Amino acid sequence: MRRLCISAILTTMSSLSLFAQKAAWCDNIRVSGFAIAQYQWSNPKDNEANTFNLRMARVALDGKVAGDFYWKTQIQITGNTSTLASSPRLVDLFVEWQKYKAFNLRLGEFQVPFTFESPIHPIDVGFMDNGQAVLKLTGYSDRSGMHSSNGRNIGIMAQGDFLKNANGRNLLHYAVSVVNGQGINLKDVDQRKNLVASLWVMPIEGMRIGVSGWEGSYSRKGNWTDAQTVDKRNGVRSLPQHRYAISGEYASEGFTFRSEYVHSTGNAFAKTMTNTNDGSASDCNLSAIGNKADGFYALGIIPVIKNKVNVKARYDLYRNNAEWNSAKTFYEAGADYYFTKNLRLSAEYALVNDRNLNKHNYSIINTELSIKF
Repeated sequence: MRRLCISAILTTMSSLSLFAQKAAWCDNIRVSGFAIAQYQWSNPKDNEANTFNLRMARVALDGKVAGDFYWKTQIQITGNTSTLASSPRLVDLFVEWQKYKAFNLRLGEFQVPFTFESPIHPIDVGFMDNGQAVLKLTGYSDRSGMHSSNGRNIGIMAQGDFLKNANGRNLLHYAVSVVNGQGINLKDVDQRKNLVASLWVMPIEGMRIGVSGWEGSYSRKGNWTDAQTVDKRNGVRSLPQHRYAISGEYASEGFTFRSEYVHSTGNAFAKTMTNTNDGSASDCNLSAIGNKADGFYALGIIPVIKNKVNVKARYDLYRNNAEWNSAKTFYEAGADYYFTKNLRLSAEYALVNDRNLNKHNYSIINTELSIKF
């Protein structure tokens, strides 16, 4: 089935490329993508791992229509076809009106404007994955129980840059979106939309300082047991989600320094949804992790040989109940080697302190070969 899906995707891409050669209105259509192959070793007690892995691959089409309209569609290929979390699946499909720099209007499925790191290209993040707070609080492996959605949702968004300085560089950026709040490829359940917005200032070239917020809910339709009355209930259960992030970044001449604090208030479902046809989709019981979580990371990437060799380090903390007894901390260091601009080998060592485990400390060695096209 997986081979069939991949073949169908490649055939569709090929057909669209041939069509683009014939149709003048879309003669600027582009095909792009990337792939990441991974080797990882780790030694948490009783859960050791030593494996090669095809971490992720994406293929995207984008272009412009009628001058002012930009469109994009992107498919992610990982795992098998049986679950929402790892199936070949659509992650982007939107159209954006781009007539004015200060006001662009996007409609479809897209990356929501929450945190600086979430919208960054997976290869350009610089480490083995996003920071834990980004993964758990922006819709990747979200603590709420939402299926893996790569920080994306379905809805509408306005964004733009404005307030030019004397050199013509914009000093402010904003983005405001109204989305379903259910993740990718699913309709709304509780008919309550989520508001996700960000605002940042760019005081000097390469620097941005900003805040973002998420106000809404995540919902399921199914069954649960009331914790106080022990009554069996069914219907739609909606869990409010209130989140904010404080972010800062400086990126210039190959140097990158970025740090973010993310906080969440809101309960979670006990089981993460992995398949719309199994019990996880209708299990509305609550998780025992409570209604608060937070996380913080700080990283630096420094070029040793420009466009050839980088060294890097990251401190990455996440607390799944906002208390220190649940803290999981990564102390990471590594390096990147660029064969070409689009072909990179990365190696990284992480010492992990996880207070949720009986034996807190373990190590991870991660290497990745990534290519863009």
